[in-house]
Amino acid sequence: MSAQIKCLASAVDHWAEQKPDNIALQDELQAISYADLKSYSTDIASALIGSGLKKGDRIAYYGKNSALYFALFVAATRAGLVIVPIGWRLAAPEVAYILKDTQSKFILFDNEFEIIVDTISKELPDLDIIVSKFELGGHIHFSKWLDEAHKVDIPQHDCQDAVLQLYTSGTTGLPKGAVLNSWGMFYVRNEVGDNELEWGNLSPDESMLIIMPIAHIAGSGSVVAAIYNGATAITQIEFDPKLALEAIENGVSHLFLVPTAIQMMINHPYAKHVDFSGFKYLWYGAAPIPLDLLRQAMDVTGDTQFCQQYGMTETTGTFCYLPPEDHDVNGNKRMRSAGKALPGVEVMIVGKDGKELPRGEIGEVVTRSALNMIEYWGNAEKTAETVDKDGWLYTGDAAYMDKDGYVFIQDRIKDMIISGGENVYPAEVENTIFSHPDVLEVAVIGVPDEKWGEAVKAVIVPNKDVQIDEKAMIAWLRERMAVYKVPKSIDVIEAMPRNASGKILRRELRDPYWVGHDKKV
Repeated sequence: MSAQIKCLASAVDHWAEQKPDNIALQDELQAISYADLKSYSTDIASALIGSGLKKGDRIAYYGKNSALYFALFVAATRAGLVIVPIGWRLAAPEVAYILKDTQSKFILFDNEFEIIVDTISKELPDLDIIVSKFELGGHIHFSKWLDEAHKVDIPQHDCQDAVLQLYTSGTTGLPKGAVLNSWGMFYVRNEVGDNELEWGNLSPDESMLIIMPIAHIAGSGSVVAAIYNGATAITQIEFDPKLALEAIENGVSHLFLVPTAIQMMINHPYAKHVDFSGFKYLWYGAAPIPLDLLRQAMDVTGDTQFCQQYGMTETTGTFCYLPPEDHDVNGNKRMRSAGKALPGVEVMIVGKDGKELPRGEIGEVVTRSALNMIEYWGNAEKTAETVDKDGWLYTGDAAYMDKDGYVFIQDRIKDMIISGGENVYPAEVENTIFSHPDVLEVAVIGVPDEKWGEAVKAVIVPNKDVQIDEKAMIAWLRERMAVYKVPKSIDVIEAMPRNASGKILRRELRDPYWVGHDKKV
């Protein structure tokens, strides 16, 4: 099977032949069998090419999780197009930036975002086809567009072609588009299957609940596990702890969650009434998890197996894993690690000179495999900074590796903040805050938070004779950026700590808040 399945299209085609009536995609509106998904995605791909799009063009989806998005994803694979899911929490300027950067020619959007789309489309000359998800006054809706579109033969697709472009906030203040190919998404699935790692496989009668946002690799990447195995990918529009618990009660066997979502789910009153006996695997990652929370989750869910997955957008998701057998409800040292390299993946800890460090010494985590991204879209400089000439991708995470190859994350070399599984880069937030007329200087840091893991905090030096109103500043920022990036608190100080060259010592601002914590992430 692994020789046949190297992309979403070939996976769908395989299971359309083997299990045609199996449900491939399901949400609250529809259920699509593998046979129907094959014909439906082919029809969409034909319409996209017939509308003038060419191999390598970007198509955008702006909305919440849905079966339709994943059908469009499969169609993009068939047509040789690159799908760009846009985070629905982003503010209008952030959405416009992504559409400009990708030069997307097609966008399918959820109706609730009509005002934003109408506002920004005026400044997007490349955006030729604007389609609403459902019937809407000023825009053609998807079903009608598909019925009326000119259909043509679709080109041959190559599993090495780009297929997915996900945006990560940039350390320079601008988001970067990580370009991923089909084979990178299916490489792990083949390796997991070939090495008989039970935690990574589903059977055709099982299901994967996709509840993480599709603009993240945890959302868009999760469908691959289901489709590769001929199982059902069940999507919910966004995370809701009660709905997640109901899905488990209704038979969902596999689920990926970030630690914040795990905490919300197991602490929900409904969790006490749920039968977890059919819930086989809970995959978790995207942020550090407190050992106490992990033990509590294992206790609440009974016989459910846990597997930690450590990765990033630029590595098409997971490249290290902590398998179920390393989890103990009483806790153990390995449960504080991010696990070990997946089969077929190389991982090293290197020093500043790029050379491998002895086991136990702290350095930067680097990895090399077919999982690594093709590039940052249109940004050769940042691509070269992240992936060296030998193919090693630098994660920015500081860690040590023990004698058995387990990676223990200690801190981040880069300044990224992970709040509730969402990546927030200080420079991007700082750029927005700095545009406020009352701000002289600003530094954004991550501080510990029981619910979110880390919370975004802004430290501001105000202009002369100005007082910063914390509530007013936060309200002002909410109009200009995604809510998860907006600082939850603001400190006002007289001057920034600096080194001899004048650089702000962010660590001096950050360290006092982390006193008493094992790790500074």
